[in-house]
Amino acid sequence: MRICSRNNADDCGGVAVSPRNPLVAAALLACLMTFGCSAERVSTPGADAGRAEQLRATLASSTGGGNAGEAAASTGTGWGTLKGRFLFAGTPGEPKPLMVDKDTEICSKAGVKLVDRSLLVDPATKGLANVVVFARKASRVKETTVPATPLVFDQKQCEFLSPVFAARVGQPIDVHNSDPIGHNTNIAGTSFNQLIPAGQGTLYKADAETGMPTMVTCNIHPWMKAYAVFRKDGYVAVSAADGSFTIPDLPAGEPLEMQVWHERSSGPNGALGLDNPALKWTPKGRFQIQLTPDEVEDIGTLEVPASALGT
Repeated sequence: MRICSRNNADDCGGVAVSPRNPLVAAALLACLMTFGCSAERVSTPGADAGRAEQLRATLASSTGGGNAGEAAASTGTGWGTLKGRFLFAGTPGEPKPLMVDKDTEICSKAGVKLVDRSLLVDPATKGLANVVVFARKASRVKETTVPATPLVFDQKQCEFLSPVFAARVGQPIDVHNSDPIGHNTNIAGTSFNQLIPAGQGTLYKADAETGMPTMVTCNIHPWMKAYAVFRKDGYVAVSAADGSFTIPDLPAGEPLEMQVWHERSSGPNGALGLDNPALKWTPKGRFQIQLTPDEVEDIGTLEVPASALGT
């Protein structure tokens, strides 16, 4: 503590200290009792506990409590189903042939040419296949048991038979090779990068989920490409040939944010942004829903313009 002195008038508010001056002595006593005449104490503001408590109470009343979002999620009950359908609003044109320059006796067998499958549109219905839809986050999961039956991910005639597939984290994937030649299967972002001998297969289990679908390639045959998406909760679907998708057993009674992706999308990381204000669709390919228990929510037909897929 720095004590006020006779020779330092600045120590006590600029008043010179004199023991014969009763007013100054009283000021000195007040300074010592209140602040200790310390410049550090004066310059450091103290916490106003009462004011802080008042601010906390005001904030809680205006927002419904500090954990309002968590409380809403915890009060949700029951389960619902989400479904819809993607249609391509345009003319896809003829698919481009791939450059096949290796193992052509197998990869171009019987004169069948491999083509780019990044845009698969059903000619009859205009259904858009291989659109991925998944819940970004769910507070509750109805079925926690990971499927024990392996999901078959095969390759034949030098192409992956499933251009896009989804699985749960921990679900066994039978990475199979039905060709009479060897293939290498490399799942980006994972440790899986293995040679699959002719006519054989190996099991793979993802140990982490993907934020977006990740690319699968064959280092031996570089034109081979597919995409995989792994989710912990299983709330994910890939649209069928007619563009339809269904995600059952989603938690009802709470807001859900859904993510939409397509390989050809011009959005960030393949996010499919659509002009749909009713679903609060964003350029990041996300929309919001809230289901009621036992509800089957059909969001209807979602038209995807050619411009959204870079065509």
